Amino acid sequence: MISPIIKRNSTTYGVVAGIVLSLITAVVYAIDYKLLLSFWVTSLSLSAFVIISIIMLMQTKKQTSNQLSFKEAFTTFFIYSLVSIIIIIAFKTLLYNVIDPTLTDNLLELTIKYLKDTSNQYGVSASTLNGMITNLRKTDPFSISEQLKGGFINLFIACIFGLLMALIFKSKNTSQD
Repeated sequence: MISPIIKRNSTTYGVVAGIVLSLITAVVYAIDYKLLLSFWVTSLSLSAFVIISIIMLMQTKKQTSNQLSFKEAFTTFFIYSLVSIIIIIAFKTLLYNVIDPTLTDNLLELTIKYLKDTSNQYGVSASTLNGMITNLRKTDPFSISEQLKGGFINLFIACIFGLLMALIFKSKNTSQD
């Protein structure tokens, strides 16, 4: 049974993180959609996700009188991650399919241009590059199915990170571990 504190905090902070990540995407899109593929935007989003999760786990531990088991800490982080990933996937799906359906084509072309530039720098053969581009066009990384697939990958990575966070935030003297 999940405690009400864990349910409330993980859901609330998951919604907050999902909204913050969606706002970052929306602001960057409004400034220049080309920046959506930049490293610093990814870093900013990841930093926001991590900072909010740390605040959530600190708050949860405090509200449970510093009695947070490894399982409870991981469960809190998992629910938080799941909620925030669902919100950001929903927002990106709305952005790519309703708000600006041409955005996916533009981002795909930018991705291919970046791929060509970096491939030339590293001496990738033309046939390998053409195969990569063909595969990229076939899969369309901005489609709904690829967004969902990316969401599962992000959730898996978040779970690994969540295990580390649970180790850090678990109470030293809980008997449920």
